[in-house]
Amino acid sequence: MLWRITYFLLWQIAGGGLGLWQGGPWGAALGAALAAWAWFVWDLLRGARVLRWLRNGDLAEVPVMRGIWGEAADRARRLLRRQESQIRESQDRLQEILAALQATPNGVVLLDAQGRIEWCNQMAANQFGFDAQRDVMQSIGNLVRDPDFTAYLAAQDFGSDVVLEGRFSTPSRPVRISVHLHPYGDGRTLLLSRDVTALEQADAMRRDFVANVSHEIRTPLTVLTGFVETLQTLPLTAEERARYLGMMAQQALRMQSVVQDLLTLSRLEGSPLPGMAEWTPVQALLGRCEEEGRALSALLTQNQTPHTLHFPHAEVLRAEGDIAGVPAELQSALSNLISNAVRYTPAGGSITVEWLRQEDGSALFSVRDTGPGIAPEHIPRLTERFYRVDRSRSRETGGTGLGLAIVKHVLQRHGATLDISSTLGKGSVFAVTFPANRLRGFVLRG
Repeated sequence: MLWRITYFLLWQIAGGGLGLWQGGPWGAALGAALAAWAWFVWDLLRGARVLRWLRNGDLAEVPVMRGIWGEAADRARRLLRRQESQIRESQDRLQEILAALQATPNGVVLLDAQGRIEWCNQMAANQFGFDAQRDVMQSIGNLVRDPDFTAYLAAQDFGSDVVLEGRFSTPSRPVRISVHLHPYGDGRTLLLSRDVTALEQADAMRRDFVANVSHEIRTPLTVLTGFVETLQTLPLTAEERARYLGMMAQQALRMQSVVQDLLTLSRLEGSPLPGMAEWTPVQALLGRCEEEGRALSALLTQNQTPHTLHFPHAEVLRAEGDIAGVPAELQSALSNLISNAVRYTPAGGSITVEWLRQEDGSALFSVRDTGPGIAPEHIPRLTERFYRVDRSRSRETGGTGLGLAIVKHVLQRHGATLDISSTLGKGSVFAVTFPANRLRGFVLRG
């Protein structure tokens, strides 16, 4: 079309000035008009090239030219490159933020103004059963059907969180998820979720601990108060007074044992980990444990068939070398295991204590008894504070319910592990494995 217009104008100019061609000035004017029009058409074509390039937006096909259109194309190319660089930087920052949200241990869900999922991290997908790809733009209310969450979402009061039951929760292994919504932006909402199962269990254990401590101290204190009132108000014979005073002493000793064990636990939790500078001969350590175990057995089986106690011979233990740690703590832990076996094994039963070196250099200390055994459901909870399989039996034998909790803390501090196995009616085995780096001086017996 442009060339048709050009041809028409040239024809008009040529036709109108044909007779004047010989006149001189008219010929010059015609040449100037033709040159100007040719320059205009050429410049228009260059502008069309730049405009076509701008429409395509392909930086790899920048038109190469000089003049004002070349400068305009070059400046546009620079602006486009700068824009692309800024877009890439923004995308990189966005990906870094999303990667950080993916790495967080909490669940993160971005919701639009209608409560639809715009994005969620893998933790939230695991906690709620989302599919990070398939469930995009799905309503959160349709995917989380918990009544507590539905009420929380409808109330629009997000000042606090709501705790829901996890998707993998079972009666034996409960899972609790805390969900908190935070409004932001133009009607959008940020959903944060975290697993609070351990926190709730710790809180429950704390409440149980306080209740158990109160019970363990209140019970003997009530008995003591009753005996004091009896001594104060009733005329008693010397024998009755002596009997009541004996029972009072027994209850006071029980309270003293509870307080002492609580102080021991508190000291273990607050003191630094034992180092490797203090070494104790294994023979001396187990020798003291044997003395305590035999004395307790003699006390509990008076006028009954005594226990049969088997301990490693002193000559054998002499070759076992030394163990690193706090001697008082180690003796407390090992003696607790032996005393438990003595307390819960009926008169005439058998208790066997062993110390064996393993091929990897570690040592296995075990206490085997022929007591009543422990049901499988009780074994995981035996090291909890004040947890007892048989409360009445424990109190009869003088137990506080804190012995195995102390054992667990001592062994953890010394890098050792406790393994418990038991069969109802046949007895139990409590085995402690000490790491090789805490043992030295072992002499291989030929």
